[in-house]
Amino acid sequence: MSSSDHLAAVLFDMDGTLVDTEGLWWDACTEVADGLGSPLGEADREALFGLPVEDAAAHVLGRVNGGPGRSAVEAMLTGAFIRRIESGVTMLPGAVALLEALRAAGIPAGLVSASPRPVVDLVLESVGRHRFRLSVAAGDGARNKPAPDPYLAAAARLGADPATCVAIEDSPAGVASARSAGCAVIAVGPLADASGVTTVPTLESVDLPLLRRLVPGRVPPGR
Repeated sequence: MSSSDHLAAVLFDMDGTLVDTEGLWWDACTEVADGLGSPLGEADREALFGLPVEDAAAHVLGRVNGGPGRSAVEAMLTGAFIRRIESGVTMLPGAVALLEALRAAGIPAGLVSASPRPVVDLVLESVGRHRFRLSVAAGDGARNKPAPDPYLAAAARLGADPATCVAIEDSPAGVASARSAGCAVIAVGPLADASGVTTVPTLESVDLPLLRRLVPGRVPPGR
């Protein structure tokens, strides 16, 4: 990255933004809920969209009389999700081209996920760990999305001001996390509330000129 480049890093959400795993996550949630005797409905699909595993476990438990504790349900959800992604995941349209463009330009890419570390590491092995300078997963800090902590941690590890980073997200919780951290935000796909962010239909619409326009006039610390 040249000294005149104001864009310090691009921070990607994982599930539903870079890789096509939202359907696998829903299947994992329905499996666990069915096993607890409380099947999920279509309204639950929307409620669970983009939730970190601890909040998803709380949602599932809210429908169950008695049952195991939240940590046990978190483990059940994580295990069910891992079983579904062990055979590999599909990167969403535009993801590889964008990551390669960033790499060629010398702009670091980070992965900032609400999924647990075992899930993140499994996906990284599938899509190419070398494409990311760092990754942040659930449990790496005290608070998960929608708190700003994951994005603040990623920027700090890169030695960057969050205002010089662009976050790419697909869920309300993720957008809230990135915005509260001070990042510029691109929301991919349809969102009920995407005010104050740049929206695109797919990653195919994201390129370096767009990313650079989102952080004009800001120079990362030390540059």
